[in-house]
Amino acid sequence: MEKLPKDPTVIPQGFTGKASAALGRRVFLRYLGATAAAGVALNACKSEIAEPLATGSARAGEAIDLGDIGSKDVNVLNYAYALEQLEAAFYTHVVMNPYMGMNGYEKAILMDIRDHEIAHRELFKAALGSAAIPGLTPNFSSINFNSRESVLGTARVFEAVGVSAYNGAGKYITTPDYLVLAGKIVSVEARHTAIISEMLHPQTMSFAGDDIVAAASGLGEARMPEEVLALVRPYVQEIINGKNGGHA
Repeated sequence: MEKLPKDPTVIPQGFTGKASAALGRRVFLRYLGATAAAGVALNACKSEIAEPLATGSARAGEAIDLGDIGSKDVNVLNYAYALEQLEAAFYTHVVMNPYMGMNGYEKAILMDIRDHEIAHRELFKAALGSAAIPGLTPNFSSINFNSRESVLGTARVFEAVGVSAYNGAGKYITTPDYLVLAGKIVSVEARHTAIISEMLHPQTMSFAGDDIVAAASGLGEARMPEEVLALVRPYVQEIINGKNGGHA
């Protein structure tokens, strides 16, 4: 029997080779166990997390090709990993540089969201192992972090785009465990959208506005990868490319 490493997040190999699917599943399940333990530690020190503004291992201007997002699970996971990197970096910067007038309630919410996004990012990073894309370098030059409206408005856009990205890419996932993971994450992202909407526009229908929920069907918006990447590309110094499923 294979001897597993002491660190359950250690990936013995990537997603290549005949055993890739089975390996990915084993690593994923192993990581879920690690995540549960990590969550305890995170809750114990959530107020002490002070991650600097993320600086990726990729180089600014470098092209990162996600390939045909629909051709295999690893591409979908890297697509999600890229989005989670962006969100984690954004909220980390927001918490470290509070906008003018941020009250304790708002800071507590934004810290919780930051912790969720970091956990999502690390989950995908561990599950992908050596198949993960490089760390990305955010470009937040268009955001006024001193402005509550700018920060919360951007947060709502990021969350809504994230939800629509998961909704649009879910059909490409073939491994049941990954589909379950995506479902759990998108439900959290939708909660983020709702609370950010309420902070921006209290006691209105913004939490499920027509811009994010189709009035006729009651279904959340779904975007294809190429549309999502075009929306997030201005916020990343690297150039992220990827194709909708069916282009392989």
